[in-house]
Amino acid sequence: MQQAYILDAIRTPRGRGKPGGALYQVKPINLLSDLLIELQKRNGFNSAEIDDIVMGCVTPIGEQGADIAKTAALVAGWHENNAGVTINRFCASGLEAVNMAAMKIRSGWEQLVVAGGVESMSRVPMGSDGGAWAQDPQTSFTTRFVPQGVGADLIATLQGYSRTQLDEFAMQSHQKAAAAWQCDAFARSVVPVRDSLGNVLLGKDELIRPDASLQSLGALKPSFAALGDMGFDALTKQKYPQVERIAHLHTPGNSSGIVDGAAAVLIGSEQMAHKYDLKPRARVLATALVGTDPTIMLTGPGPAAQKALALAGLEAKDIDLFEVNEAFASVVLRFIDDLKVDPAKVNVNGGAIAMGHPLGATGAMILGTLLDELEVRGDKLGLACLCVGGGMGIATIIERL
Repeated sequence: MQQAYILDAIRTPRGRGKPGGALYQVKPINLLSDLLIELQKRNGFNSAEIDDIVMGCVTPIGEQGADIAKTAALVAGWHENNAGVTINRFCASGLEAVNMAAMKIRSGWEQLVVAGGVESMSRVPMGSDGGAWAQDPQTSFTTRFVPQGVGADLIATLQGYSRTQLDEFAMQSHQKAAAAWQCDAFARSVVPVRDSLGNVLLGKDELIRPDASLQSLGALKPSFAALGDMGFDALTKQKYPQVERIAHLHTPGNSSGIVDGAAAVLIGSEQMAHKYDLKPRARVLATALVGTDPTIMLTGPGPAAQKALALAGLEAKDIDLFEVNEAFASVVLRFIDDLKVDPAKVNVNGGAIAMGHPLGATGAMILGTLLDELEVRGDKLGLACLCVGGGMGIATIIERL
């Protein structure tokens, strides 16, 4: 079975996902197509040899609806032979796109695939695609569905995390992200977004607050207490009767930011790397998916990571760096507890609490961040993982070459 090599990984900066954000005026099709243009420019491949383009998008309607992967390739001027597919595995979509691309290469049936994702949360609001959970109370009750924020608060309650612990984690995310930008840790990957005249609209992640403090974060009100009072706390306690009261501790400050952004990863075989004189940066060692309790919903990163480690014949102590999507502070703290890993190895350049979570793109973004940092440190093994809506988890292990 041939190896799946990561040849390059790039992303846009993340812009505030509201009207008035730096990327609000940029259509999602252009966020993605401009990135594809840059990927080809950097690596010199003939677009006619791209076997497939796999892109994640969590709200695939309106401007980013239909098959944005195929459309973006055409807008980028790529060859009409290109195929494209858009996938939705909720927050895992960007990493699932990468994993699918790796599987395609590993099968030997395809040789060069582009993967990644796009989400313009300012122009296509989260949840605007509806779905049975959002619109059908019977389905929600039957499946014991509760909003993710309530699930995050449930994790904090069960694990005994305090508001101070969550806010401290969030503060450190901002501090690490600010320090990473200061030392150009993202310089290799980030492609500035420009307007039609070539002027830079955004060159840096827009949400980071270097001055975030426990005092400023502590002043924010909990985001999900009202949802709990609407009946979701009661529904949750049917599944977890040992919980007397859910402590609603997550706020806008210790939860992931709403942003716009896109990512693209070039994955190929040894044959294609040799043909275009590209030095493989890493190889994909293992990927894994799991299902978990859909009520608490967000505990999947630990089990997914453990499954990927078993497939790769590794243990958590073998991994040099971890990237865990910061959907909520409690999710990452729970992952650290589940795998008993050194917190100093986790999200060393900050995460989605500081920089934001462009749903369909985040998984591909954090994989690129992981690879960049492995190269800077001269480390070998990295693991990226995310919690996923509906009670799932995803993980990918890469080996830097």
